[in-house]
Amino acid sequence: MAAVSFSEPLSQPCIYHEKLKVELNVKRPLTPVHLNPEQVGLEMLYLCGQLDLLIRAQFQEQLRQDCSPEESDTFHEQGTDIIEQMLQCLEHLPKPTPQLEDYLDMVGLSTLYPRVEVFLIQGSPVDMLEKPQMDDYFCHIGRLNQLLVLSQQLEEDVKHLGSHKYIAHQLSVIYQVLNSFRGIEPLSILKEEIEANFKQMKTSLVTDKGSRQEPQLPAQYISWILELTHNITSTVSSLPEELTEDLSLAMTFVSQL
Repeated sequence: MAAVSFSEPLSQPCIYHEKLKVELNVKRPLTPVHLNPEQVGLEMLYLCGQLDLLIRAQFQEQLRQDCSPEESDTFHEQGTDIIEQMLQCLEHLPKPTPQLEDYLDMVGLSTLYPRVEVFLIQGSPVDMLEKPQMDDYFCHIGRLNQLLVLSQQLEEDVKHLGSHKYIAHQLSVIYQVLNSFRGIEPLSILKEEIEANFKQMKTSLVTDKGSRQEPQLPAQYISWILELTHNITSTVSSLPEELTEDLSLAMTFVSQL
């Protein structure tokens, strides 16, 4: 044992030198992508939204577990990745490349996403005392998408399914989504249509006890549902002014790029 401790090492480890550093490009595209200032703005809007949702999810997890506001490893990794994407995005702007915080202030993204700005400054997630206006953006978009997809699915099922057993349930789900939009006249009219016809439509699907015949809607209710789903999808797709109020901040930002 003593002989081993006094013997010379077989080799000496190399001292790290900065020249040997290898730049990682794993997350960069294989083909060079060149973004103009408008495209940079759109990409930064998307990334700020991603980071803001991540910060909000972190706080919700803390509330659920009733724990102190400590960053999870997953949060730190994902947040760092988004910030790296932001910095790479800024490289497409004319030189000299602005600092990330300066760019967000310059284009107004720090106003839209104050949690992101505070996170960049302090390095840790901080919730807002007042609810930022953009908090409703994704919720509103999600409800519009849900209404559109449910209506399209109901239309397809009415046309092609051999059984209309679950049509009433599908229609009731659409009604609940419509009901979540308060004070929007085009959708209120459609909601009233369902209220006026739902009970009779559901009754028409009742079959005799012991019957093996699958429930089928009468032609009049098939026509009514197809007209209803068409009106819902066309209303949502056209985005009337009443439906864009919660989207106005993001739409204004995009229009000013």
